[in-house]
Parts: sequence; structure tokens; C-alpha cells
Amino acid sequence: MNMEEWVDELDDQGRYTGATLLKSEAHQRGVFHPTVHIWFYTKNGQVLLQQRAETKDTYPLLWDVSVAGHIMAGEDIMDAALREIKEEIGIAESKENLEKIGVFKSVQEHHKLLRDCEFHHTFLCLLKSDIHQLKKQKEEVKDLRLIPLMRMAEETWGLANLSAYVPHGTSYYSTIIKSIQNRLNGS
Repeated sequence: MNMEEWVDELDDQGRYTGATLLKSEAHQRGVFHPTVHIWFYTKNGQVLLQQRAETKDTYPLLWDVSVAGHIMAGEDIMDAALREIKEEIGIAESKENLEKIGVFKSVQEHHKLLRDCEFHHTFLCLLKSDIHQLKKQKEEVKDLRLIPLMRMAEETWGLANLSAYVPHGTSYYSTIIKSIQNRLNGS
């Protein structure tokens, strides 16, 4: 049973308008709404990537952020991040381990009836579990893999294999890569 989700409407600056609407309506009309992105990385410089399920409406089978999802209407941003982590990869993470690195505006025109206009509240989190302990949400996640941060940098920011990834844009990917690199370097 997949109940339709309600989301908060945002203006084009990411401010809450006070209105709510169905997620499907937001996508159909191109109304801005909030989402969470959580990038997991390891102490030895690897990044957890999620391969999107083949049944997804957008970017099926492409590699994407470790965990991502919509913030439900009225839901706290941090609570949404923790909920999505639990749902998509089966980890009960704590707020203290999430580090917010920014909010990124995204407009994706898929087709006439699907315009994704979102503000991604983006976090980093150190992955403390072994990848084999993660439990994929089969409706959302086809596969999970760890890749070296430098390989991800070459493939996304360096444009070497961009077609394998959801097109978040090179500035978004470079921000993620630099932020993880700074954590690994202890700065």
C-alpha cells in the first residue's frame, strides 16, 4: 500500500509558503518542495552510492546519493533524514552524526507532466556499518556500492562517466566531494 505523500510548498527561494500539496501534484505542476540528501562516506575515503530501482519514474538504474527522499508536510528536516536512512538502507542513525553542508536548489524537467523542483537539504555522515549489513529498500534501491572518493570526483566533477549518475550538476557534485575531502583531512 503506497499512500500518496503530502509535502510543504516552498517559494523559489526555498521559503515555506504555509501551503501543502500532494507530492504528485508538486511534481506535475513544478512546485518547489523540500527533500533530504544524505551522503555516507568511510574513514578510508570511499563514498556509498545508491543505484536507483528500475521501477523509479526518474533516472531508473542510475547511481545517486547514498540516501535521499522527500520531507513530509510538517516533518522536521532532521527527522526526515533519519527516517529516510532507516527506510532505504536499514540504519538507525542519530542526529549527532549528521552534518548539514547546505541546501541546494534543483530543477529537473523530465517531461511535461513531471517537473521536479526541489531544495535538497544535504548532509554528510560517516558510515560505521559494513556495506553487507545494510538493508536495501527494494522499491527504491537496486544496489549499493562503495567507490573511492577520487573515482567519484573523476566520474562526476571530471565528467568522465557522468551518464552513470543522476545529473545533479557538476557544482553540486564538486561541493559534496570537497566537503567529504575536508572531513577526511580533518578540517
